[in-house]
Amino acid sequence: MGSQQIEEVDVLLVGAGFSSFTLLNRLRKLGFSVRIFEKGSAASGVWWWNCYPGARVDTDTPIYQLFDKELWEDFTFTERYVGWKELRRYFDYVEKKWNVRDHTSFNMNVDSAVFDESRQQWLVECADGTEIYARWFIPCIGFASKRYTPPFPGLGNFKGDIYHTAVWPQHGVNLKGKRVAEIGTGASGIQVIQEIGPVVKELTVFMRTPNMCLPMNQRKLDPKEEEEKKKSGWYEREMEKTRHTFAGFTYDFVQRNTFDDTPEEREKFYHNLMVDHGGFMFWLATYKDMLFDLKANEQAYNFWRRQVLKRITDPKKQELLAPKVPPHPWGTKRPSLEQRFYEVIDQPNVSIVDINKSPIEEVTATGLKTKEGHVEVDVIILATGFDSVTGSLAQLNIQGTKGGTIADHWKDGTRTAMGIAMPEFPNMFFLYGPQAPTAFSSGPSCTQFQAEWVERTFQMIKDKGITRLEATQESEDDWCKRLREEWDATLFPMAKSWYQGANIPGRKVEPLNWAGGMVEYVATLNRSLDNDLQGWKYATAVQS
Repeated sequence: MGSQQIEEVDVLLVGAGFSSFTLLNRLRKLGFSVRIFEKGSAASGVWWWNCYPGARVDTDTPIYQLFDKELWEDFTFTERYVGWKELRRYFDYVEKKWNVRDHTSFNMNVDSAVFDESRQQWLVECADGTEIYARWFIPCIGFASKRYTPPFPGLGNFKGDIYHTAVWPQHGVNLKGKRVAEIGTGASGIQVIQEIGPVVKELTVFMRTPNMCLPMNQRKLDPKEEEEKKKSGWYEREMEKTRHTFAGFTYDFVQRNTFDDTPEEREKFYHNLMVDHGGFMFWLATYKDMLFDLKANEQAYNFWRRQVLKRITDPKKQELLAPKVPPHPWGTKRPSLEQRFYEVIDQPNVSIVDINKSPIEEVTATGLKTKEGHVEVDVIILATGFDSVTGSLAQLNIQGTKGGTIADHWKDGTRTAMGIAMPEFPNMFFLYGPQAPTAFSSGPSCTQFQAEWVERTFQMIKDKGITRLEATQESEDDWCKRLREEWDATLFPMAKSWYQGANIPGRKVEPLNWAGGMVEYVATLNRSLDNDLQGWKYATAVQS
């Protein structure tokens, strides 16, 4: 194919989720031609793939949406925590309102990208052979697009059905009256268990680590009340709050330590956060030393455990799900929000296998064999998560200017400049990925703030006539040093979590997320522009 036949654009965005939608809207207003390539057959990003039973967000309305008033003034969610079907309805609304489809190609699986030095453009190729030249290449594929399936011996021999929560059939699955094995107790596992437990004949949960779940306190929203909130400016105020908090939620740690309060005051405070409010407040609106001081953390764990034990009657399940000795400090893994998980798992038709004591030895034609015996099942559900944070980008054949891929760039450890770019990969940014506040944040607020910075950068690109922009090695070195210092100051290293890649056997265990808070992260990004592109090297049309 001759190069003159290949389509050219200013900006290519990969993935049709929150990041790409807001960037498309902002960058085309600046006069750039923009395309979106999406692997799925419809928009909504991760919510195209997340359609397993019970799939829903863990961020309250109104901040789990794009922050643009022209969108939220005409669309109101029906629940405090939105489910996947309603999110698809929302993305459909945004597509129409912003005319996104004219700029989007679906079923486009980006396979490789090579930076052409002679043209100062990326040549991007899809699995179907489609090629496109883009001056600026921005993967917006998030932190969870490469699913992980453990290498269980004999998995291919199973005669029943196997489903992975990351690629659940779009038409759904009828599990009524079935014997089901469910492997994994991360967010998707918790949501699946509480949804299917009441309808299946038998449910066997294979658990490595108990999930320290928090009550969601889900509720329906009153449309009239939401309209009043919009008119009163409440929506704007809530969205503004996210700019000033550690995790981009509407609440933040209180400015006192755990032992500043008496035991009675502490009990009342915890109760207010976890029982009265629900959601992540017990995690992110608590004492400021909870994630830094082990003794303080123990107080939080003990309160959490007392609340959970009230909801489980089976003594064996009590110890498995809320053990006397915690497996890791409370909150050093992202807690899942639940609605009735503990009541469902306490049912007599639900059993738990602790795979630390009784690992899965093999999958047979009719079930799973462990040290404790053979479990006969009709269906296996793999809620085994993702090669999180880095896997999404590293799986792609994106070639840097020195010939290596992103995976090569990270062979000795993950390295980025400010969690948004890398040296040797000019004219490329990535959103909601490694070494940003990603896992410690609300997705829409994190992507919103990164997108605002990208918009500012593109305004500068336009004003200065920049044709090539690349992070410096010094910028990457500095960020990695700062990232490690922030991480090591917390209790996070004490947990084997996907926050640091420990969920994938053989992976280097390292901090993959910025633990220094959203405010400092955004300030760092903006300083690089305010100081005349400090940490970047660039060329203009005149220079080139």
